[in-house]
Amino acid sequence: MTTPPGTTPVQGLHHVTIMASDPQRNVDFYTGVLGQRLVKVTVNFDDPGTYHLYYGDQTGQPGTVMTHFPWPGARRGTRGSGEVVAVAYSAPLASRAYWAERLHSAGFPATLQRRFGQEVLVFEDPDGTTTELVFEDGAAVEPWPASPVPAEHALRGFHSVTAWVRDVAPVRALLAGQLGFTEHGTEADPATASPRTRFQGSGAGVGLYVDMVERPGLARGHFGAGSVHHVALRTRDDAEQAAYLSALDAAGYRPTPVQDRQYFHSIYFREPNGVLFEIATDAPGFPSDEPVAELGRHLKLPAWYEAQRPQIEAHLPQLRSPEYGVTLGTRPLGGAAPAPAEAPGVNVLTAGRPLGEARVAAVLLHGRGGAAQDILSLEREFNLSAFAYLAPQAPGNTWYPHSFLAPVEQNQPQLDEALATVDAVFAHLAEHGIPADRVVLAGFSQGACLALEYASRAAQRPGAVVAFSGGLITLDRTGDLGGLPVFMGVDPHDSHIPLGRFTDTAEHLRARGAAVDARVLPGLGHSINREELDAARALLGQVAGTL
Repeated sequence: MTTPPGTTPVQGLHHVTIMASDPQRNVDFYTGVLGQRLVKVTVNFDDPGTYHLYYGDQTGQPGTVMTHFPWPGARRGTRGSGEVVAVAYSAPLASRAYWAERLHSAGFPATLQRRFGQEVLVFEDPDGTTTELVFEDGAAVEPWPASPVPAEHALRGFHSVTAWVRDVAPVRALLAGQLGFTEHGTEADPATASPRTRFQGSGAGVGLYVDMVERPGLARGHFGAGSVHHVALRTRDDAEQAAYLSALDAAGYRPTPVQDRQYFHSIYFREPNGVLFEIATDAPGFPSDEPVAELGRHLKLPAWYEAQRPQIEAHLPQLRSPEYGVTLGTRPLGGAAPAPAEAPGVNVLTAGRPLGEARVAAVLLHGRGGAAQDILSLEREFNLSAFAYLAPQAPGNTWYPHSFLAPVEQNQPQLDEALATVDAVFAHLAEHGIPADRVVLAGFSQGACLALEYASRAAQRPGAVVAFSGGLITLDRTGDLGGLPVFMGVDPHDSHIPLGRFTDTAEHLRARGAAVDARVLPGLGHSINREELDAARALLGQVAGTL
């Protein structure tokens, strides 16, 4: 067991965050069937038009907290490699018959398994999330007096999470090598017959286990309703979290900067298989902005969204709290939005929020010789669930045939066709209620040049532009860019993007009124680094943060 200087071994699970669809159905199941308290009703801080619902014990102690982002009408996700696929609660050892009958009566039949010597009931929640009850004499939590589940049968917070991965070795290096977990053992998984390896946190309470099932040939899943977005691990305080951030960054995990989540502080990172982890602080906790007796009664917003409360409440669907009988939000919840078609004549890959439910989007343009799938992987780096991400594919993997510095006529007609492709994607977004000023246009290398050129010429400005190693194709355009936020990054010795052209691009855009953040980054090479990703993520958050 090893941990970085300034840290203690991770105790175990802090919370788990899942995408849902119907918010009222979500509340009714987790409070009415599983007997968990709705301890906080707030919004997704990256998408304030979406609820963030927190369930737990009486006060929402770390290790008991299940959270959901409900996107009404969202299609179900499919499970695959590189993600958490199941969440297990701890239940009293003598309660198996009670829970089997309760779940069956509520329309959620369960199957019985046995893992690591313990009986486990396995079922699906209303959105298809695999949910489990592990029967054991586990640690007690603070009971919710108003729970419909009798106290002697009440769930005791989390037992474990299960992820499917290609290779358990990188997870072992993270959990045991960096975070202080111990390896508990390996056995055949009863559902898949694949090896299941269990890692145990250092705590003595709830939520101690992380299980990894090794499934090397399995394809990646598709994120949607019922998919686990991330699993959060516990750290004591901000100082320890900062030490973990530094150590994880040095080890190549590329954690995000600290995010203020109001009830805890968070950093996010992925292990090599793709599983998204968070490290969250125990404090300040859910009673920090409302009394324990009223937890979950009110829509709570962070200070930076209070000025937008009327607009936010108008966007949120009506949600009735069973505990208090109050209704939050004002928008009637309609039916599922139809799945949008592709932009006409354009091959576009998508990720993130279903387009019918998104209010902001990111259009991602790949570089020469790259592919839409490559640039679409930035969605996992940005980790902003408010966005629909669209990545058009260039014919032959090239937007135009020659260097962006070549005379324009040498790149015709392909350049005009590429600009028309971007325009078609923007028009498609507008047809689905996402205007240009709610779209971030980003690209790498040739795609960055195309993104800058499109923004320079477009009749309607994007919400922001991100150019990873790029420059303007033409410098003779005019017109006020009206404060258009632009981020640009380049290596001073990039052989594809001369520093002089990069500087001229920044000066030209500033002269036309754009707000340009242009960074020369020695050692970057022709690539994208963490500093650039953080800057881009901040721009996306800026566009998403205004309704």
